[in-house]
Amino acid sequence: MPDHNVRTNKNRFLCHCGVLLGCLMAGQIAGAQAPSGDLAKSLGIEFPSGSSSQVILQRDGKRYLIDASAKSVSELAAGTAPSANPPAANPPAANAPAANARTLFATNCAACHGPDGKGNKAIGTPNFADPGFQRSQSDTDFSNAIHNGKSGRMPAWSGKLSEPEMASLVTYVRTFGGAQTQSGPAVSSASAPAASPAAPEIYEPGDDVLMSLPTGRETARHGVYVNFAHRFAYDPAFTGTGRGEALFGLDGFAIPSFGFTYGITDRFSASIYRSPSIINRPIQLMAAYQLLDEHRGSPFTLKVRASIEGQNNFRKNYTENIEGIFARSITKKAQFYAVPTLSFNDRRLVQGGTRSRDILDLPGVNTFSLGFGLAVDIRPTVALLAEVIPTLVNGSDLGIHRPAYSFGIQKKIYRHAFTFGFSTSPGTTVSQRAGTRATFLGDPSADKPGGLFAGFNLTRQIH
Repeated sequence: MPDHNVRTNKNRFLCHCGVLLGCLMAGQIAGAQAPSGDLAKSLGIEFPSGSSSQVILQRDGKRYLIDASAKSVSELAAGTAPSANPPAANPPAANAPAANARTLFATNCAACHGPDGKGNKAIGTPNFADPGFQRSQSDTDFSNAIHNGKSGRMPAWSGKLSEPEMASLVTYVRTFGGAQTQSGPAVSSASAPAASPAAPEIYEPGDDVLMSLPTGRETARHGVYVNFAHRFAYDPAFTGTGRGEALFGLDGFAIPSFGFTYGITDRFSASIYRSPSIINRPIQLMAAYQLLDEHRGSPFTLKVRASIEGQNNFRKNYTENIEGIFARSITKKAQFYAVPTLSFNDRRLVQGGTRSRDILDLPGVNTFSLGFGLAVDIRPTVALLAEVIPTLVNGSDLGIHRPAYSFGIQKKIYRHAFTFGFSTSPGTTVSQRAGTRATFLGDPSADKPGGLFAGFNLTRQIH
């Protein structure tokens, strides 16, 4: 029974508050006048001087301030004179934008960043409550992230939210670190922690590869990624007649490859990849582990990958690969890559066919290649890419006399990237990417600049 009475009284009180708020808001809209003094006294309400949106409600020996503008109810301290103007927790004009920002964050951001702003380690979102992280980010950094998103992680909100809404989110995100905002006091300079050096600026690659050289991009735990690659190796893009009519080789015969990657943890991933019959239809199985990560405070990113390829749908001509991927951010807009790769029983990159007997049993040799790459953002979501992959050991045994190289342009959108470029290598598996068009076509001059052909990649995180 006592619990029932408490709930009943509470419900009556909330009902009174709701009626009063409704009346006040209706009065504001319609220009209604306040009740007479006798009626207000009989209802147990008072009107603070100097306010047109607040009333004081007396119930059960307690006094409550009701603010129709802020849609809030707060208990007043005992002993406050009825005629006094009760101080609001925050001025309504200041409280409204803050309340709006809280709603925007809860609706659009809290699912990934947490309602308390402390992030989610499983998906790599940062801890906004960490003072060190707050010091490492400028308001412009936060604004750019909200406007443009983060490739593979966060959607771009430009065009979905208004400029004032996005600006209010920047201010609100600062509150998690104790910064001064419209809705709260600042951390005093006396109590604020001493400034520390800004965290290094970290580049965000848009894809797992540049054109064929890996970037070491981190994989989300339980993330599922799909990769497509097309190479138009039979038609050079820049030499010969009628290049425009042939769309620079894009309407020629394509070599399409595709694969899937799964993030077992945020450091460990597995993948499967297949290339078509015309390039000996290899299936590649791979496991990768991220030893170091710039996002976790390391001076560079280091990922180690081990893979095995089997031609003719993993039936013969097996090649084993071990590679290290070193990635170092130059600024937030550029990153450098170095990829040493050991391949055991590597084979020449030659044409196969649709029948098993068309896939030759060539002898394997052990090789070592050292790829170098660079990505530079020229716009927040657009990057220029370049790579070169010289084979330093036993390249001549594979018919490689000029390093494979590529360059292109990449568009990065939320969880997805599209790369268009030109290359001299039709191979996209680990062992085949250092091979060139010269051995593939049996033409020693086909790997010169005039032999560059068009190609594109498409990657998408589907979970």
